[in-house]
Amino acid sequence: MDKLTILYHGSPNKLIGDKLNPSQGDDSDERPENKQLGVYATDRKDLAIVMAILGCEDVMGGSIDEYQQGKLNARIYGNYPKQEYIYVYHLPIKTFKQTQIDKHQFVSLVAIKPIKTEKLKVKDYTHLIRKATKKETDYWIKKYNK
Repeated sequence: MDKLTILYHGSPNKLIGDKLNPSQGDDSDERPENKQLGVYATDRKDLAIVMAILGCEDVMGGSIDEYQQGKLNARIYGNYPKQEYIYVYHLPIKTFKQTQIDKHQFVSLVAIKPIKTEKLKVKDYTHLIRKATKKETDYWIKKYNK
């Protein structure tokens, strides 16, 4: 396996300033490892893109389950976002540590300056996410009181 040199961070927002600052994961109640104040990143660009799409303001919610045959199993609850663009930041791996809970998740406890920023059209990547069924959506709404 090639040695990792960069990681990816997906965001619905364009970076203000020159660094990504540490924050806490939205799912920290279910995944205690995400309670760390850090910059979260992944070695999978497709996962960073999905995280950016699911983070859009007008998305009701989303889930990313295990990878099946190397492919993401990601669901979106409600509609796809109305915003046109998302951003994927390429980050140096130097200050990141791999998390225990997910081999594709890394966290840095310090702010990171991206090496490169990609501005991507949301509509070009919706194929990475499937719309949840009514049953899945009803379960999710009940579980999270949405």
